[in-house]
Amino acid sequence: MIYLYIDKNQVKLLSAKKSLFGQYSVESYEKKFQVDLLKNGTVANVDILASAIKEILQNTPSVKDKHVYLILPQEAFHFLRTEVPNDIATPAIDSFVKDKLRTTFAQNTGTLFYDYFFIENGPQKYISLFAIEAAVATKFQETVKLLDLEVQAFLPETLAFFKLFEKTLRVGKVENILYGKYEKDYFFTYLFDSFGLLEEQKNEYKLGGAKKIEQILKARGEELEKKSRKINRLILSGPVSDTIRQDTFTKEAGMWTNPLKKIILQFYDEYVKMLLPSDGKPLSLLEFDVCLGAFIFSVENKDFSPLRRTYATDTLSSEPFKARPQLKLPNLPSVLIPKEILLFIASFIVSFGLFSLVGKTNIRFSLPNFQKPAEQIITPTVEPPSPTPTPAFTREELKIKILNGSGTRGKASVVKDVLKEKKYLEIVTGNADNFDYKITEVQVKKSKKEAANYILEDLKDYTQQPKVSEDLSEKELPDVVIIVGQDFK
Repeated sequence: MIYLYIDKNQVKLLSAKKSLFGQYSVESYEKKFQVDLLKNGTVANVDILASAIKEILQNTPSVKDKHVYLILPQEAFHFLRTEVPNDIATPAIDSFVKDKLRTTFAQNTGTLFYDYFFIENGPQKYISLFAIEAAVATKFQETVKLLDLEVQAFLPETLAFFKLFEKTLRVGKVENILYGKYEKDYFFTYLFDSFGLLEEQKNEYKLGGAKKIEQILKARGEELEKKSRKINRLILSGPVSDTIRQDTFTKEAGMWTNPLKKIILQFYDEYVKMLLPSDGKPLSLLEFDVCLGAFIFSVENKDFSPLRRTYATDTLSSEPFKARPQLKLPNLPSVLIPKEILLFIASFIVSFGLFSLVGKTNIRFSLPNFQKPAEQIITPTVEPPSPTPTPAFTREELKIKILNGSGTRGKASVVKDVLKEKKYLEIVTGNADNFDYKITEVQVKKSKKEAANYILEDLKDYTQQPKVSEDLSEKELPDVVIIVGQDFK
């Protein structure tokens, strides 16, 4: 399968050919062009785009597949997201979506190709629908047809990005998440939450001059917070993201930063191991993130494609859904039997069953005993101890910052490795304000005070009596700060 990503002036290709052993031989290639290939999400010029794709294919001569997953910018699609009422029956979902389509895209005239899927988190369920205009889709199909290729499915880049961190989401917790791509002179973000894409707008920034990316992100975070959309974390991708220092970047950007490369290697390692580059060089995960996300999405969601359903926005009576087949029982010949005979047969079967059951069991019947009951001795019961309240969060949810104050190099990394074995996920390290800490200190927020019990239990073999305080400001990004002292073994 070919995963072909087309942006305004860039094309990326990832080819994945499955072997008999379940692995994939992959080839990848990308190039930026001087001319615009797309304009407002649609083909600027069919011949120019076909020539650009042809050049990419010529640089991957061993790619013989003809089926293409075409990954396009979000602006190529119409987007609809809506919550599904809990009391709506499954058969009524199609009609529910149809009504939403009619009201949302009433101003459009023409035909839409679309598909949708559900995302559940706790009691809530949302539909995310992506549609592409038939005229736009036709232009892309004409382009690849000139190269003897066939579009298997259209995929928005936002779906590919969401798939790359979907496994890090926690059930019952709704987060606002920025996905950012950091290149040398360019940066963009999309806004997601735990149910998928939240805003379809792509925020783009040209880098250079005095303004740093951290300042851009801090301003963006403050802007969203004013709209009651406080960012819980930033997923940072792109080639330059591999050079950042997580703890200092988190502090300067004002939002908890998760480098995408760490997420992929921790949560999607099985997919990375499946992909074997034909040239022996490891696949650039941060350069081809959108292609990797599309590959994972296509493996896990084989049936999704905006080409599956059509909707004519200028025809109110159009039926965008194909009727789902229903199983029908064959018609059997009917035979009339008198009611009295049916009652006799039924009573005979019930009686026979009861006698058989009694005969096969050791049931004994006896008269009730009317003797005076023995006096009961009442023994006072001891009330069980009141249960210790269970924290409303898990180790995986805690954000931890480890600072080395021991004076021994690498001590913070040692503590990080210990905690990672205990299933903590979000950890950053750094140095304390000095290296004269005799005793290890654990600082927690009052809202997460139970976290101290976790930390003390998990570090009891390394430090005996750490200093614990609950004076960590609620405005701090981490929930727990551990300052490693000289007592840490």
